[in-house]
Amino acid sequence: MFKVRENSKVINKTYILLLACVENGKKEVLGLWLGKNESAAFWMSVLTDLKARGVEDLLITATDNLNGFTQTIKNVFPQATTQICVVHQIRNASRYVVWKDKKKFSKDMKNIYNAPTKKAAEAALNDFADKWNSKYSYAIKSWRDNWEELTVFYEFPVEIRKYTKNKLSFPTDEAVMKSTFLALREATKKWSMSIHNWGIILNQFLTIFKKRVQL
Repeated sequence: MFKVRENSKVINKTYILLLACVENGKKEVLGLWLGKNESAAFWMSVLTDLKARGVEDLLITATDNLNGFTQTIKNVFPQATTQICVVHQIRNASRYVVWKDKKKFSKDMKNIYNAPTKKAAEAALNDFADKWNSKYSYAIKSWRDNWEELTVFYEFPVEIRKYTKNKLSFPTDEAVMKSTFLALREATKKWSMSIHNWGIILNQFLTIFKKRVQL
């Protein structure tokens, strides 16, 4: 989030960076966008832009699911497997937990997302619900409502699972873009190696998505 001056007022704007792991195992920035909010219409324009620029397919995506982002991905890239970010889910579920319960609540919640299999995760969620539902039913509901998208990663082997300085405000959208672009350009100079175990991961992708991955 950045504060940007617009029409003599300083407003909050969201700076969106889409990062991908491409077929050679290296990270690549697919695009940068600046918007007032993360609406479904905004995400549709972002993904349509990606497709128009040549992105043919997304195998797996990880998002925080703000304002229906998951469904928007499915609309543009219908074959994509969508995984909701577990970290965002943890924060969301913990939002209304009182301070004295936070430590125990968080410890119990770990049993869900650290479970070795989806079946074990479901059992952990049921135990979690038995203990906390009477007090924090919203947290349990948020897990159950998003369960299928939160547990997509269990379908894949374990290998697959796994600069800007603070400023009060920017004078224009262009200033934000320039500042972030320059910072990103410096950061990407370090992206010279493929991710760890990429050979194993690539072979698994070729097996799971054999009709969609072409090298």
